[in-house]
Amino acid sequence: QTNMIRCQFENENKASLRHVVADVIIIKNKQILLVKRAPHLINGGRYAIVGGFVDRDETVEQAAVREAMEETGYEVKIQKLLQVNDSPNRPQEDRQNIAFVYVAEGLEQTGKPDNESTEINWYDFDKLPPKEQFAFDHYDAVLLYLKTAMN
Repeated sequence: QTNMIRCQFENENKASLRHVVADVIIIKNKQILLVKRAPHLINGGRYAIVGGFVDRDETVEQAAVREAMEETGYEVKIQKLLQVNDSPNRPQEDRQNIAFVYVAEGLEQTGKPDNESTEINWYDFDKLPPKEQFAFDHYDAVLLYLKTAMN
């Protein structure tokens, strides 16, 4: 139960709860935007879709839009919720995050990326980095997107 949210409720009961993150598959011109996670982060040096924790006063969708801007500088338009990944056995995961995975259209890059990534690049779907180089289970999320995009 490492790094979980520890709570004490009004009735004195205690619980360890899971974090909620918003992840975004950003698509533009039939390409996907991937970031390479900075070395100081968990899974540093691995490729990932954009994402992060949901803040106290925002919806999950608002968090997805904010994270896209913070990590890449891109404005995005959310198209759909692809998946709620609530598996407690997510790989390379220290918090058992519950991820809301959105698909968004990449618009203009109007901001500057933060220090969470060492690379931000657009990839053709047939030229993705190998699965072993992806953080968490983000490669599986990309495959799920591709599967649904074909239908």
